[in-house]
Amino acid sequence: MKNSIILNKNISGQGTGGKLRTFFKNISPLNNRSDMPQFLFVVKKLLTFAFCYWAGLLLAEALVIGGLYACGKNFLHGEMFSDDVMMLIKLYGMAVVIAVSVLCWKRIEKRKLSEMGVTGKVPDWFVGAGIGLLLILVSVFAIMTTGTIKYESVSADPDITMLLLMLGGYAVQSAAEEFLSRGLVFCGLKDRVPLPVAVAANAFVFTVPHLSSMSGSEPQFVLSGIINLAAISCLFSFLTLRTGNIWAATGLHSMWNFGLACVLGLGLSGSEGNVSVINMRAEGENLLNGGIYGIEASIITTSLLIAAALLVWHSYKKDNSERKA
Repeated sequence: MKNSIILNKNISGQGTGGKLRTFFKNISPLNNRSDMPQFLFVVKKLLTFAFCYWAGLLLAEALVIGGLYACGKNFLHGEMFSDDVMMLIKLYGMAVVIAVSVLCWKRIEKRKLSEMGVTGKVPDWFVGAGIGLLLILVSVFAIMTTGTIKYESVSADPDITMLLLMLGGYAVQSAAEEFLSRGLVFCGLKDRVPLPVAVAANAFVFTVPHLSSMSGSEPQFVLSGIINLAAISCLFSFLTLRTGNIWAATGLHSMWNFGLACVLGLGLSGSEGNVSVINMRAEGENLLNGGIYGIEASIITTSLLIAAALLVWHSYKKDNSERKA
């Protein structure tokens, strides 16, 4: 009887262990399993995002450090290039994140790039860039009417070469975030879970990595900044649905970052740009101008981003209805 009880416990223990192994295998980002409950599949996609994000960043850091040593710079002793060059290295280094995302999608998930939104419709990038430029101009003009942002001057001798390099850098950096968020997560989820769940999961993974840039901001700016990140993430997702690819969202994202940092000189996500065409400055710190975090925490920007997201969503629904008719 005693031996029987021990045997039953061992069998029970093995059963529990087997279930745990199956659970962890299912949600592991290192396989292409999808036969699981929707909740677990969403968790799996969140883990895939984290895996590709950190793997890409660590590989990029390793390459940068190796490159510094190859150029005779001792990273451990703080020997680096100028701030402008290091900024460019940081931006272009995000190409490693793109490579990791593509490898994960093709080699691990074994899916076509077109299913990731990486289609041949690359010209849609310029459509998105135009939308991004329009959004920035409307947002900044609206905030200027409140007197909380002031125009100062146009740069007398802007560094055109640096501006072009920064444009390319922001294009790469924005593409990396889009390949991760709209590609791996949103396009990976939208056909397998309810659309609101895919949009929410995508907004989550897009927002969390940006939270570190809000350190030092007061609570009201952190809250408005999070709302704006979620709103622009929804806009990117709806634009991806509307165009059937991630290029339009990438173009909007690129122009938004470049426009704020290098065209208007207002800073990006709380950081000051090193070069700009126009010099503008905030007057005080309030929810109209977003405080030290910039217009990305402005409640005026909030209303415009939500309006833009709803407009694109309506356009998508209308186009989708016409196709089915």
